[in-house]
Amino acid sequence: MRQTSQISKSTSLRAGFIALSIFALIGVSGVAIANDAAPAVPGKPKVDPAAGEALYSNGDASRGVTACLTCHGPKGQSATATWPKLSAQHAAYTTKQLKNFKDGSRANPVMMGMAATLTEQDMQNISAFLVKQPVSQGVAQNKNTIELGQSIYRGGIAAKGVPACAACHSPNGAGIPAQYPRLGGQWADYTNAQLLAFRDGVRKNSSQMTTIASKLSDQEMKAVSDYIAGLH
Repeated sequence: MRQTSQISKSTSLRAGFIALSIFALIGVSGVAIANDAAPAVPGKPKVDPAAGEALYSNGDASRGVTACLTCHGPKGQSATATWPKLSAQHAAYTTKQLKNFKDGSRANPVMMGMAATLTEQDMQNISAFLVKQPVSQGVAQNKNTIELGQSIYRGGIAAKGVPACAACHSPNGAGIPAQYPRLGGQWADYTNAQLLAFRDGVRKNSSQMTTIASKLSDQEMKAVSDYIAGLH
């Protein structure tokens, strides 16, 4: 189900105004949004996407590094909602999550074990490989909640103080490099699980998302997660 055909002109204009306002407030320039690569630092190893692909696809048995492909699929396009899609995700965001798994600030028994054997250079290399992969598209499944999900994503819930998701994750779910992750096309069940984890205090590596999720009901989470799955 393609979402763009269901969005009214007035809703699109409102979402665009919200997004532009937020961008202005946080001082993000068009150049910064388009460029996800960190500036070179003298003496620091250069990020190597090819090395990242090798680790992602094959792991490194000598160091106990397991291939990411096993769960997240070829090129980061997983086959099941148990594992998130990673293709085209912003490199800085992916690296941050891997660091959080390794230092324990994001709790997940499986990923904490996987990240434990990775160096920071490994993390950056894997992230640099994944960001270059094709965007994985999905579809919304529940036609009965499309309008609710669209309303929350594009306009928020003013009565609850919930901001529009589009303001940070962009109208088409592409996010903002180095700040807000790509969400469009992600498995609905995975997105819903993360919202629940933020709300319940299980996932603690984003105070902003903890605050937002704490204001959403189960129904609202499911609706907006399903809507996000169809964004591209």
